[in-house]
Amino acid sequence: MNRNQQIIRTSIVGVAANVLLAGFKSVVGLLSNSIAIVMDAVNNLSDALSSVITIIGTKLSGRDPDRKHPFGYGRIEYLSAIIIAIIILIAGVTSLIESVKKIIDPTVPEYTTTTLIVIVVAIAVKLVLGGYVKRKGEQLKSDSLIASGTDALFDAVVTLSTLVSAGIMLLMNVNLDGVFGTLISLVIIKAGVEMLGSPVSQLLGESIPKQTYLNIRDEVLKYEAVNEVNDIILNYYGPDMIIGSLNIAVPDKMSAREIHGLTRDISQKLFHKYGIIINIGIYATYSGKMGELQQSVINTAKSIAHVQYIHAFYFYEENNTITLDVIPDDDVHNDADFKELVYRTLKSKFSQYEFMIVIDHNYIE
Repeated sequence: MNRNQQIIRTSIVGVAANVLLAGFKSVVGLLSNSIAIVMDAVNNLSDALSSVITIIGTKLSGRDPDRKHPFGYGRIEYLSAIIIAIIILIAGVTSLIESVKKIIDPTVPEYTTTTLIVIVVAIAVKLVLGGYVKRKGEQLKSDSLIASGTDALFDAVVTLSTLVSAGIMLLMNVNLDGVFGTLISLVIIKAGVEMLGSPVSQLLGESIPKQTYLNIRDEVLKYEAVNEVNDIILNYYGPDMIIGSLNIAVPDKMSAREIHGLTRDISQKLFHKYGIIINIGIYATYSGKMGELQQSVINTAKSIAHVQYIHAFYFYEENNTITLDVIPDDDVHNDADFKELVYRTLKSKFSQYEFMIVIDHNYIE
């Protein structure tokens, strides 16, 4: 069973469980005149709808790439997760409005043994369902499933608050139904906002996890001809489509044919090991007198405060110009001023050369 089939099967389990819970809670809530239980039932229906959206999104994201969308439809999964988060937010706001009305114009809920049993069963079901769905989501790297599972676990806590409200009513004859309904609503809204953050961030484009960066860098550095690895960038077009680029520094004596073979080997290795389609750029590591100049310029640049790394050194003989990329640390907030500082420092020591400085940045967490 492939990834999409597992996501769909897990979502079907979620739909069935939430529809059954919503039915039970609706009946019990109406019979007991409890707005908290009724709103909890509404939340279960929104959870069922979330699972339906996950199924639809998974089906659409699994479509093959075409001429118009050559990178596939994997990002539809992110859109599905956003829609689910919005549904959760709407359910939370609706519940909040009704709960506030209940506080303003309260009615006394009627709890029975049957009511309490249904609430306890609902808590148990939600804990099992939430744990199952979230684990599958993490295993399959599905934001939609993770969101649905997390929401179900929140629901268990929410339903527990309803049980506490019922206990207070039965033992102390104090009606906190509207208050607990309000608290439930706020928890739902908070969960919706948090769930919205992850897929939106992924659509905007995130930095590379540090361990992923190190794994790729170390893998490429295993090749004897590779002196440095820089500028690793990854773009995610869904969980199964990663397209990226990196630059490597190789000896300046290598031929185009040798470099061609090297980059082909590296790209195939990264694809088979990490599933990344990679584009590789080339920098030259100079030898001889030019190598000494390269190292001297780099050492001088590294001595400047807040310089983290130097790469992409290149010398244009026709106009005596040196270009290089400088990566500052996180304390540098004005690239233009920092660029001027680097330029003046290098120019003061190597006055016979002109310098073209590019301020670069790390793309890792």
